Amino acid sequence: MKTVATKSKIVFLSTYPPTQCGIATFTQDTINAINKIYGKSITCEICEITFNELGNLDSAYHLQSKDKDAYKKVAALINEDDDVKLVHIQHEFGLYGGHYGDYLINFLNEIKKPIAFTFHSVIPNPDQEMKALVQLLCTFSKAIFVMTKKSKKILLQDYNIDESNIAFVPHGTHLVDYETSENAKTKLDLQDRLILSTFGLLGQGKSVETGLKALPKIVEKFPNVLYLILGKTHPNTIIDDVDVYRNSLIEIVEELNLQNNVRFVNEYIEVNQLLDYLKATDVYLFTSKDPNQAVSGTFSYAMSCSCPIVASKIPHTLESLTSDIGILADIQNVDQFATATLKLLSNPELRTSMALNAYAKTTKTSWENTAIKHINAYQKIAVDLDLISMNYPEIKMDHQKAMTTNIGMIQFSKISEPDLDSGYTLDDNARALISICKHYQLTEDASDIEYMKTYLNFMIRCQLPDGNFINYVDQFNVVEPRNNDENLEDSNGRAIWALGYLLTLNQYALPYSLIYKANLCINKSIDTLKNLSSPRAICFSIKGLCYLHSYMPTITLKDIIDELSEKVKRLYKVTSTPNWNWFENKLTYANSVLPEALLASYLVTGKESTKTIAIASMDFLISKMFVDDTFKIISNKGWHQKGAIPHQYGEQPIEACYMMNALDLFYKSFGDTFYKSYLQLAFDWYLGKNHLNHIMYNPITGGCYDGLEKENVNLNQGAESTVCYLSARLLAETYVEKKKNNYVSRLKSFQSSKKIASFVPITI
Repeated sequence: MKTVATKSKIVFLSTYPPTQCGIATFTQDTINAINKIYGKSITCEICEITFNELGNLDSAYHLQSKDKDAYKKVAALINEDDDVKLVHIQHEFGLYGGHYGDYLINFLNEIKKPIAFTFHSVIPNPDQEMKALVQLLCTFSKAIFVMTKKSKKILLQDYNIDESNIAFVPHGTHLVDYETSENAKTKLDLQDRLILSTFGLLGQGKSVETGLKALPKIVEKFPNVLYLILGKTHPNTIIDDVDVYRNSLIEIVEELNLQNNVRFVNEYIEVNQLLDYLKATDVYLFTSKDPNQAVSGTFSYAMSCSCPIVASKIPHTLESLTSDIGILADIQNVDQFATATLKLLSNPELRTSMALNAYAKTTKTSWENTAIKHINAYQKIAVDLDLISMNYPEIKMDHQKAMTTNIGMIQFSKISEPDLDSGYTLDDNARALISICKHYQLTEDASDIEYMKTYLNFMIRCQLPDGNFINYVDQFNVVEPRNNDENLEDSNGRAIWALGYLLTLNQYALPYSLIYKANLCINKSIDTLKNLSSPRAICFSIKGLCYLHSYMPTITLKDIIDELSEKVKRLYKVTSTPNWNWFENKLTYANSVLPEALLASYLVTGKESTKTIAIASMDFLISKMFVDDTFKIISNKGWHQKGAIPHQYGEQPIEACYMMNALDLFYKSFGDTFYKSYLQLAFDWYLGKNHLNHIMYNPITGGCYDGLEKENVNLNQGAESTVCYLSARLLAETYVEKKKNNYVSRLKSFQSSKKIASFVPITI
């Protein structure tokens, strides 16, 4: 009997919802992120720390915090499960029984699995007992997570922990669709108010009274201010069913006559509702009074929702709150909080700038990105986790469609908001036509047809009487003067590519007018192709003509394909050397289009010399772009000159898509599985396998970030990056077994019906 492979398990020792505490929420968010990114090969289970309550019945294990014997027993139970590859302990001194929580040692002495720790509090200047305990805990693990650089420094200097065992991973943040506070207020019917907010389980450590006492001076200048105090009271502050702390805050409101300017939302707020409140916030007040608080989840949430912040000086805020994001204030200094808040409320431009900067900074620390960093650390200490794989994100065409008007697809966006002022280009609409065609091939979603019409009509609008195309059209559908100043060959080539691709869909129930218009457009352009000199323009055109040949094969078309291929081959013969099998003296952009087009040409013409150069140049390109089992995009900051050390960083999402196109054709033509493996590595670049371990797609919008730099990602989600990511994602879907038969079987049926034995269609 064939055994069914089981998933690797990671057990988290932590509190967990419905327990209402920051660590429970943190653990839930961490698990959700790991499941989202790696759920097809990893299962996360909870060993729930409980106190007096029963706890979550769905948890795999339970640990009564004050029961010393329970620690050894639950460790023994975990040891019995061979699928458990690692235990990740969330550490806070108050979570575990004994002196400084030393009951935990009983668990560690019994457990036989690799251990990881997250230290939620790192206390500076510890006494000897605390220092000895922390040092002992750290001997059980070579993966110790901290969320601030300050915490790492304390572990190094005050506890003498080995630096190689410490992993700095900032507190995770939720990715949200960027939205101005004015738009968000409308949803909550708060559009006539200036919103201040704070949230979290209320307790004295929050020092919300600091914000309340600062409010009279703020209201004096801005009487429409509303201070939202969001969240339930921490259970530990409720004594004999009396909400002591909240009552004290209500008394302050009444004493200062602030009833019209303060609103308590006394409930446990779900994440989506909380994010809506935060996006509507003009200034977030972080008033914590604990100088040793290493990290704050509430502060991280506020930043991710693009809130300008006024914050107490604790390690997390001192490290993260730069002057372009917010303003720091001394702990419980009411005057400083009032002055800083007034400064921000008085300057909308400053608030907008800070909001964008906060959003950009916290995208790096999205839960998806922290999940990748966690798994990377786990793999260093748990050898059985080395074969896990990433999930594919959901296919979402939302952003492409949001960027499309009745004219075409808009060129750029500001974050995820379409920038209409940027106008339209032939380049983007040609690529958009291909991606929407790919989506239709996989889903046969009838709504895609209207977008095909829009993109095709834009391309026809760009075609000149002689068959050539212009590229730039402004937001008012007026041709821009710069079309006369730039070389538009590549744009023309992309148009041929897209038109040819559309015509391969004629086996679907597409409107006749769509196919007819595409036929007219491409036929009108064919005579212009003999004048092309740009190798990429020629190769884009070859791809489109090969598509056209698969739809309507003719001797004339075959000859044109061969003639264009000979131009590219001549470049290769002039430039290539034994150590540089390439067409030019440098690798620049869209490099993979060149060998891909030659292979497509060979599949039409059968010319062996074309095939030889296609294979040699592709092998050379692979050697330059796949290093140490990682896909490395050629930098657009100087490119890769022949004989020189390649430049670093400046990586564009379009390149991963183009490489996948080429590898897909080589794999389907020759069947060599290493092409398929490299295709997966190229797609993994979007999923976070890059030098920043940063996902390059936005799972909320379905868009793609515009570029990967040395230390940051360009968060704008423009047309080029988005349609290329979507095309790459759609191609990846054809390699998923459950989906593959739907698309590939139809493709083979079409080829058979047309009796095209020699041509393997190129996939974008």
